[in-house]
Amino acid sequence: MNLKILLTMSQILFEIYGYAVFFYSFTLMLTYVALMYLAARGYYRNKNYVDDSYAKMVVNTSPFTPGVSIIAPAFNEEKTIVDNVKSLLSQQYPLYEVIIVNDGSKDSTLQKLIDYFDLKVAPFSYEEKLQTRPFKALYRSVNPAFKNLTVVDKENGGTKADPVNCGLNVAQYEYFINTDVDCILELDAIYQCMLPIFKNPEIIAVSGMMTMSNGCTIENGMITKLAPPKNPIPLFQELEYLRSFVIGKMGWSSVNAMSNVSGGFGLFKRDVCIQAGGYSPDSFAEDMDVLFRMIAYCCENNIKYRVVQIPKTCCRTEGPNSLYMLNRQRTRWGRGLIQVFHLHYHMLFNYKYHRIGLLTIPYVFIYELCAPVIEFMGFFVFVYLLLNNEINWLAATIIGASVYAFFLMLSSVVIFFTYKMQCEYKHLSQYIPLALAATVEPLFYHPLIVLFSLRGYFEYIIGKKAVWKTIARKGYDSTDKSKQS
Repeated sequence: MNLKILLTMSQILFEIYGYAVFFYSFTLMLTYVALMYLAARGYYRNKNYVDDSYAKMVVNTSPFTPGVSIIAPAFNEEKTIVDNVKSLLSQQYPLYEVIIVNDGSKDSTLQKLIDYFDLKVAPFSYEEKLQTRPFKALYRSVNPAFKNLTVVDKENGGTKADPVNCGLNVAQYEYFINTDVDCILELDAIYQCMLPIFKNPEIIAVSGMMTMSNGCTIENGMITKLAPPKNPIPLFQELEYLRSFVIGKMGWSSVNAMSNVSGGFGLFKRDVCIQAGGYSPDSFAEDMDVLFRMIAYCCENNIKYRVVQIPKTCCRTEGPNSLYMLNRQRTRWGRGLIQVFHLHYHMLFNYKYHRIGLLTIPYVFIYELCAPVIEFMGFFVFVYLLLNNEINWLAATIIGASVYAFFLMLSSVVIFFTYKMQCEYKHLSQYIPLALAATVEPLFYHPLIVLFSLRGYFEYIIGKKAVWKTIARKGYDSTDKSKQS
């Protein structure tokens, strides 16, 4: 009798779980449809400003153009450091500086910078507005061609957040860009990010689109030929990035409810960031953490703010080229996501924090943080039902095909809008690898991301000590000077 009751209860629970998952999936799809609409509206509303030549002329000639500090931490980047710094120094903007923070590199990163850019130790009164690991020295070039380059040498801080805070202590301009030293910026990246600020000074952060440099031809730190990645892992990640920027962030930006500005590239208002406490030094998701901090500061002090996504590719970065490196990256991201909610749980469903508390954080919690757990549980439920011959194969096939078709449609919309906006590749044929990747991504790439994310959750929950590790770079090939994947 007890066994029958137990079996009946288990059947009821599985049935409830099935309905819950159906409702969860259905509402997620509705959310994506809404974001697609909002993203399209945002694109057509802002499509003209990216090529506003008159505004660019005013920016280049006005004495009131605000300066921008580019902050790029560097840790063991000897293979690409010179070319990447040359790329950062090539911005077409009248007033900016590049701050490279050598975060305790153990290779020849610092020495290569000193030798190539004619760096000398410069006297500098270091004011620690944000606490970081000990500051060692500040270098500036004696070559006038590199007058806007500053290199800071410090002890390793364990995460990216610590060297960025050090860069904020050194920075002299009103706005700053947080990027990675391996990133290659478009020549007008600063201008594209500053343009919406000229039109709306309430903006505290701007997100530019970021994609993969794997597969591109690069000479002297500049991209001379765009091409999609040949390695499937960065190709999948490029598709994932495009979905995030073109639909996700563009849609949330339309209602001023973005959850993060990518840690690989983003522009911020420096004083708001510092007043909010800067980057949490132990954060492994510093991009989301710092934006939550800045928005919370604005809400608590009744400061009007906006965070925007622009429909323009501003940055390209070298993505993981092996499962090992992808695992390392996504485990860290998973750890960082659960860490952010541990630090900012008080904002969840809190009207005090406006849209971010009532809309964005609940969405991220339900559909991003919980998603890997729900999918993992679903796998075991499926196995249980399979072993007990309780699967309705017709219904399962229809539901599975519908979900697959929806996300294939989602990726197709992203590829279409990317081509329409001309913010990535110029030739339609170059999108064929992305289209092919979209057909197999849900079957191969996505399950791996779920597992890696869960590993990050688990390591954070059990308190396993984490150390920030950079993605291994293959650097530049000496024959064709292209960055390989």
